[in-house]
Amino acid sequence: MNVTELEKRLMDAARADRPSDRVPYAFEKRVMARIAALPVVDAWALWARSLWRATVPYAVAVVCLAAWIHFSAETMAPADQIAMDFENAVLVAVDESSIEF
Repeated sequence: MNVTELEKRLMDAARADRPSDRVPYAFEKRVMARIAALPVVDAWALWARSLWRATVPYAVAVVCLAAWIHFSAETMAPADQIAMDFENAVLVAVDESSIEF
């Protein structure tokens, strides 16, 4: 079947069967009542609930990391060496030759 002919037939059928302009009785009131009955979504409550649910996994992660840092620091290097390594890592970008005293 020709697509153009099919399209013409469908358009003719649509024009022949016009929809009614009549609105059902109290349609607007029913729609507004249904909208008013919908629950109001509180975004702040959803956000707070998800943050409270996340506290336990994050607390467990913090405890595990603290234990790992505590036990690995004792076996790898003394505390002074860790402090020196941290200071060197932080000050890598600073060119000490450009600093005048």
